[in-house]
Amino acid sequence: MSAQSVHKNGVAMDLRSGARTRRAIPTAALLAAALSLPLTTGRTGSGAGSGRHDTPAPPPSASAAPGRSPLAVEIDNVTAARPATGLDAADVVYAEQVEGGLSRLMAVYATRLPKTVGPVRSARESDLELLRQFARPTLAFSGAQRRLLPLVDGAPLRAEPPERAPGAYVRDTARAAPHNLYPHPAELLPTAPGEQALTTGFRYGPAPAGGTPTASSTVRYPAARFTFTWSAGRAGRLVTMDGTPAVTTDGGRLAPPTVVVQYVTVRESGYHDVLGNPTPYTGTVGSGRARVLRDGRSFDATWSRPAATDGTTFTTAAGSPLDFAKGQVRVVFAAAPD
Repeated sequence: MSAQSVHKNGVAMDLRSGARTRRAIPTAALLAAALSLPLTTGRTGSGAGSGRHDTPAPPPSASAAPGRSPLAVEIDNVTAARPATGLDAADVVYAEQVEGGLSRLMAVYATRLPKTVGPVRSARESDLELLRQFARPTLAFSGAQRRLLPLVDGAPLRAEPPERAPGAYVRDTARAAPHNLYPHPAELLPTAPGEQALTTGFRYGPAPAGGTPTASSTVRYPAARFTFTWSAGRAGRLVTMDGTPAVTTDGGRLAPPTVVVQYVTVRESGYHDVLGNPTPYTGTVGSGRARVLRDGRSFDATWSRPAATDGTTFTTAAGSPLDFAKGQVRVVFAAAPD
């Protein structure tokens, strides 16, 4: 089938036919080295699942094998990349600071696989540490800083950029590169692995006693701003990005039931973007302060992750485990005050 443009819900997807076989090619020889440039060597996808983006894969059966690993997707979060696709289906969405004080998302999928997710962008060094909590997760991303590629290759994960899974990715012809590359998760994982793959350390249950009524809470990066406003009707926090309501192309306004503001060490890494801006390193191992937003209230908490292979636990000021509301958890990594 020749290349064509298929329009669904105002999104034009460039679909190209091609072999679905995956080739074991070293990542360093395949990924784009420049973080801010569009990927030039990858092929567009073959159109698998090229219809609406709002039809997730069915949930896994209860007999899903234990130890299966989740899918993690690096999602672009600059203005030109919004609205995103497939974020509602994620079990956890992490937000971290990147070059220039902007933000990047990592969405983790275990209980549902959306038809399409993205747009995807490049990997970061601190993401490798964050993903160590999972058992060999699959990572969907596009490009990385050249000197970082050997670390990606050596990390205990399945790296699946477009060059290794060309049939899994498509480009949205209605958007400008590099903010237009989308994977089909079902082409990267045969099925959603289930809750047992979420080795995050999070607990779910009733809210603890106490807390402070909190209608709205804002987290600021140097060049980005998240605001989370309680909605009783949605039983979650409406997300606003840089003063604009955060929506998806397939699920409407984002409203996670639990939002965690986790205060961590953010330092310069040994890597830079093509403009020479240092890449921040977000440290997620150790312990520190956190603020948990759920059920219209804010709870002061302490987080602990002794080692990279551990999940992260949260406790109340009294030292009791702090349970999250059932549903998606949005974790925003914020620089701890000096």
